[in-house]
Amino acid sequence: MRRLLLAACYAGLAILLSGCKAAVLDPKGMIAADEKHILILSALLMLIVVIPVIVLTFVFAWRYRASNTKATYAPEWAHSNLLEVICWSVPCVIIVILSVITWTSSHRLDPYKPLDIKNGKPIIIEAISLEWKWLFIYPEQNIATVNFVQFPVNTPVRFLISAEGPMNSFQIPQLGGQIYAMAGMQTKLNLIANTIGDYQGVSANFSGEGFTDMKFIARVSSQDQFEQWVKTVKRSPTALTMTAYDQLIQPSENNPVAYYSSATKDLFNTVIMKSMMPMAM
Repeated sequence: MRRLLLAACYAGLAILLSGCKAAVLDPKGMIAADEKHILILSALLMLIVVIPVIVLTFVFAWRYRASNTKATYAPEWAHSNLLEVICWSVPCVIIVILSVITWTSSHRLDPYKPLDIKNGKPIIIEAISLEWKWLFIYPEQNIATVNFVQFPVNTPVRFLISAEGPMNSFQIPQLGGQIYAMAGMQTKLNLIANTIGDYQGVSANFSGEGFTDMKFIARVSSQDQFEQWVKTVKRSPTALTMTAYDQLIQPSENNPVAYYSSATKDLFNTVIMKSMMPMAM
């Protein structure tokens, strides 16, 4: 029985340690780095209460065990002003500190707030959540992609996000937080990547049968590589017309990466307005 318990403990530790490479703890962008700092700081503040409680649990269990006849026996004891002050003041101070951190960081890291970066204007990317894939439209470059997005390093990126169908959630964990994608609405997410590489984008909201594989690649490259990639996409034989879009919105799972050399003008706004129009009879 003892060996079984030890094996279970080791297995549990292995599972816990396997999550050490979680994306949120390996930020590659300014926003994600700030979020990691807030997460660690909040955890350390809460450990000020958690660690003493755990330690005192074992101390009390040992000191007041049945075999310890030297421990003070006080069956009538019920109150201590000193303990009351400690037990209430420490958590209250921690809550105040966490409240200040939450307030300031919520405004500083507002996903709608444009990044104060001196590296020129941001790249605009329109993202539409489909069943079960992501469509990205570059209005300035007049190209579109499916399940793949690319942008230059150290350049602000402004995602304009909507949905065709069920509500979803857009997230690139190593670059920043998530924002919801909803039909008939536009949300915004401002990000910046500080390291070249490929990062996984995910759907962070359950949206049906193909939700598990609703992932995409976010590639961060140099400016020259980005411009070359745009030229490559423009050579694609397929254009994102309304007919092509109507075919694309049909539910599909594990959709491969696709490139479109051009996109119908104002397609993103058209998708948003579809939910506002009267239903066709």
